[in-house]
Amino acid sequence: MNAINPAGDTSTSREKAAPRDKPIPRDKPWIFRTYAGHSDASESNKLYRNNLAKGQTGLSVAFDLPTQTGYDPDHVLSRGEVGKVGVPVSHLGDMRALFADIPLAQMNTSMTINATAAWLLSLYIAVADEQGAPRHLLQGTTQNDLVKEYLSRGTYVFPPRPSMALTTDIVVFTARELPKWNPTNVCSYHLQEAGASPVQELSFALATAIALLDSIRARPEVSAEEFPDVVGRISFFVNAGMRFVTELCKMRAFVELWDEITLGRYGVADDAMRRFRYGVQVNSLGLTEPQPENNVYRILIEMLAVTLSKKARARAVQLPAWNEALGLPRPFDQQWSLRMQQVLAYETDLLEFGDIFDGSTVIDAKVADLKAAALEELAKIDDMGGALAAIETGYMKQALVENGARRIEAIERGEQIVIGVNKFTNTEPSPLSAGEGNVVTVPDSVELEAIGRLKTWRSARDGKSAEAALAELASAAKEARNVMPASIACAKAGVTTGEWAQTLREIFGEYRAPTGVDTTKLGDDAGLATVKAAVARATEKLGRPPRFLVGKPGLDGHSNGAEQIAVRARDAGMAVSYGGIRQTPDEIVTQAQETKADIIGLSILSGSHLPLVRDVTARLRVAGMNIPVVVGGIIPPDDENALRNMGVAAVYTPKDFALDGIIADVAGLAAKGRD
Repeated sequence: MNAINPAGDTSTSREKAAPRDKPIPRDKPWIFRTYAGHSDASESNKLYRNNLAKGQTGLSVAFDLPTQTGYDPDHVLSRGEVGKVGVPVSHLGDMRALFADIPLAQMNTSMTINATAAWLLSLYIAVADEQGAPRHLLQGTTQNDLVKEYLSRGTYVFPPRPSMALTTDIVVFTARELPKWNPTNVCSYHLQEAGASPVQELSFALATAIALLDSIRARPEVSAEEFPDVVGRISFFVNAGMRFVTELCKMRAFVELWDEITLGRYGVADDAMRRFRYGVQVNSLGLTEPQPENNVYRILIEMLAVTLSKKARARAVQLPAWNEALGLPRPFDQQWSLRMQQVLAYETDLLEFGDIFDGSTVIDAKVADLKAAALEELAKIDDMGGALAAIETGYMKQALVENGARRIEAIERGEQIVIGVNKFTNTEPSPLSAGEGNVVTVPDSVELEAIGRLKTWRSARDGKSAEAALAELASAAKEARNVMPASIACAKAGVTTGEWAQTLREIFGEYRAPTGVDTTKLGDDAGLATVKAAVARATEKLGRPPRFLVGKPGLDGHSNGAEQIAVRARDAGMAVSYGGIRQTPDEIVTQAQETKADIIGLSILSGSHLPLVRDVTARLRVAGMNIPVVVGGIIPPDDENALRNMGVAAVYTPKDFALDGIIADVAGLAAKGRD
């Protein structure tokens, strides 16, 4: 008898389980994507084809802010924004150029588009029709989650309820016309960027999905037999931060909660239709400007949270580049992030095994805790009337702002360590970020060229056909018919993005979401003693609290930074005015006059800081307002010098994480500006 194997069998269990002559089957890798697009459609097309040649297996299209918010390049709010954070797509000609020589019948395309999702999908379908690509073969995703836009990115256009109707239109249309298409990404990614805790990510995203499924189920054209298939096409887009174990457990909690909701609330019996399907971009909020090379490790660790657990593995992954806190990444930077995915998928044995976390009591306990807390929050939202009601009352926004404030305070106090920012700050100069050309810049000429192409397009199209198509779109919207057929007809008739959106604005109205910042109350945080002293000195000099106007010019909807500044300034004793996102320079100057502001702070993260600040400061001079202006954003050193030459008093970038120091500066400048 063999002491190790009583049966006398000398073969190992490994040999029994997997004979050496039979290779272990590997799972199929997730889809490799890179979020990309800038300048114009032709340049972005070159970038896409180059990335595909490097082994990328899907496209993820970044649209510029005018396209996302339904404006043409020649609109006043598009000033400085064209081509900066994505590609401008104003009409069918731009969409043709964007996908030239890319066969759409064979491509999997993700489009980060929400308020204008129905329009961009219509343009995509029109190009596919021109290519002869059967609609039933088209694969990809429209993000198309308006709820989180009111909470985070701010690229909403219409009020919540008409927006939900538009989202539902896409879901119902694609279920029959594009059966392989994911009509919406219920998106918790940007919630984390705006300050959400893991429990808030789970509950707010699932509340959004419930609101959408309730809306779909109420549509008479969706039968009870078809409904499970529609549920099966709903996907999610999530975030993963640096708390690796918590993030991994959050994804397992998402899987279990979605399965329970779709079975218990909606009676979907088919396991495949209840599967939690998600794509991911890992956290950009935590990328640092100081020691940016450390971001490579952060991105890798965050990617592991969404790939290691087989039961909760992402179906598609796109990673930010290491230098996104500095500016727009270069092709090499995007390639580096792509290679990170490929090394994990092809060089390791990860895809050869089942779920390596099954049976872990630590993981199971954390998942259970997250689920219990998320279900409690879901019940609270349900009692309010659901996600749309929680948006309209400002409940969700306020919760994110408050939680985001706690995160920033923890970093400032050193309770949450960020290497290179509040610990181990001594560093060697990084050769990666030295010198010119370490990020891509988009010249102002891109905007002028886009306006020129737009004028040419309008003059060359059949104007009567465009007008007739827009009239039919208006009729469909007024009569609560599905807008997708009319939108596709508009695309083929040469209608522009701004014309499509303006037609629906006139019917649905425009919307300004709650800011989440109550400037009428003061905080009593004893930890603000130092900055309160600075505000007190300014108050004594001015004879009243300093008046601080926080402005968001242009279309940049990433408002969490501006909100945190407004909250901290308020709590320190300043009189704060904050009107939310999407202000024109003229509106900001008018507001400064009405509030008799002592200082203006402009928050711009879209790269459009130079033209927008130039416009604001010029209007202040014309108005005779000689008050200091400070600017915050992702601003390269050369641009910082240019801003100072315009007369900007101070410039703050992501390295300036200590809000108390910023507010103390602002208070001092406000008092000095009145000398």
